[in-house]
Amino acid sequence: MNKELVISSSAEETQIALMEDKQLVELHKEKNNAHFTVGDIFVGKISKIMSGLNAAFVDVGGDKDGFAHYLDFGPQFNSFNKYLKLAMNGDASMCTLENFKMEKVFEKGGNLADVLKVGQYVVAQITKEPISTKGPKLTGDISLAGRYLVLVPFSNKVSISAKIKDKEERKRIQRLIQSIRPQNFGIIARTISEGRSVAELDGDLKNLLDEWASMTKKLKTINSPSKIHAEPSAASALLRDVLTDEFNTVYTDSPQTYEEVRGYLRSIAPDKEDIVRLYKMQTPIFEQFGIQRDIRRAFGKIVTIRSGVYLYIEHTEAMNVIDVNSGNHIKAGTGQEDTALQVNIESAKEIARQLRLRDMGGIVIVDFVDMNKAENRKKLYDVMCEEMKKDKARHTILPLSKFGLMQITRQRVRPVIEVDDQEKCPFCQGTGTIKSSIVVVDEIESNLRYMSSVQGMKKLSITTHPYIYAYLTKGWKSVRRKWQKTYKVRLKINPSESMNLLEYKFLNEVGEEISL
Repeated sequence: MNKELVISSSAEETQIALMEDKQLVELHKEKNNAHFTVGDIFVGKISKIMSGLNAAFVDVGGDKDGFAHYLDFGPQFNSFNKYLKLAMNGDASMCTLENFKMEKVFEKGGNLADVLKVGQYVVAQITKEPISTKGPKLTGDISLAGRYLVLVPFSNKVSISAKIKDKEERKRIQRLIQSIRPQNFGIIARTISEGRSVAELDGDLKNLLDEWASMTKKLKTINSPSKIHAEPSAASALLRDVLTDEFNTVYTDSPQTYEEVRGYLRSIAPDKEDIVRLYKMQTPIFEQFGIQRDIRRAFGKIVTIRSGVYLYIEHTEAMNVIDVNSGNHIKAGTGQEDTALQVNIESAKEIARQLRLRDMGGIVIVDFVDMNKAENRKKLYDVMCEEMKKDKARHTILPLSKFGLMQITRQRVRPVIEVDDQEKCPFCQGTGTIKSSIVVVDEIESNLRYMSSVQGMKKLSITTHPYIYAYLTKGWKSVRRKWQKTYKVRLKINPSESMNLLEYKFLNEVGEEISL
């Protein structure tokens, strides 16, 4: 599998597209002035304690206070609280924690009001960005993520990623980490640590310890809620999490991002520094790589799959709902059950992609086409589980219910990405909206594919607006010629000024309009 990262920067935000085999699978957006990013660490002040919820609101310097439950403060909160008090009093010389005496572990059934008081300073890390009317979600169980390892202060535990299955490899990594682990620091080995040498692991650990030392030095001068550790930029953080040998290229149109990403790769993977390319062409980078078209196709309420199947996706406050429709499915099976299975399997693959692409979280309900055979329902469940293995977000998938519904829960750490696939109507000057013209061309092709492949029609005419007519016919290698060759049909396209921009109709060989 070939992977590429394409980064588009503007004054307001940075957009990052992750491509796998030239297909868009993830889209990340980061506001350039965003105050909160998952992984950022703050010194905050307790603003309110909710005894009934056993939780607290924490002022971390934003418009909305962060929220943390009693258990979110972590088992080593007493040790961290002690360390914070010493550091804020000017004694932060023990950043190695070798001589630090650990405090009693937080009791699971305790009461937060007995431990914290309003106005008290605490160290908290962002685990979920503000969503809708809610402020950021916080944890007191601080960790610093590197490329291979995650550093957990005030712990002596070594954990190995569950995705590393080989028992001998797990033992080897455990042995190596125990040999380099400093006192009072726990370590989590990430999946990418599989097969890495002790020198690579030790180098990553030293970088994390340097970050910890830099962060703790800032505690001496803290007197109000403020950020003491910032995650790398979205591009660098994404590279840290997904960078593998399958990664080929990183394209960016920003000289600043180019230097930043090269510098970050130089520190974590010097052999990968040269994969960064600075894009200098006049055409916007997302248009040049076809990403803008993919975004328009993939982010509407209706998502069409090439076979004619389409998904209807609706976001609500409580959950996300996806309805699978067979549409003009052209790969007919041997019967209704077989066709339903084909439609559902194709849909499952696209749904897994959509969850990553839109970063949909919370509860997702999928209404698949009904199937009667238990083995087919099991096959669909297995396909969905296999496809979701590519998703690094925590998730749970339940088998189909007796109503044909599949329930999925997926970790939500950022607001769901939404892209408006509508554009201003050129006729009403923005008083209404219509579907993007790019999507309409795709609709014409989908109908053409259905009529030629399923209906067996070999001679067709299309009447459309002169603008669409020009797009389809101009040039020696026109879209019309491509369609004729692909679908083996004689195709004539006629312009009509009486039609609006996105109106079209099909005619058969005797000139009769075909009802769509």
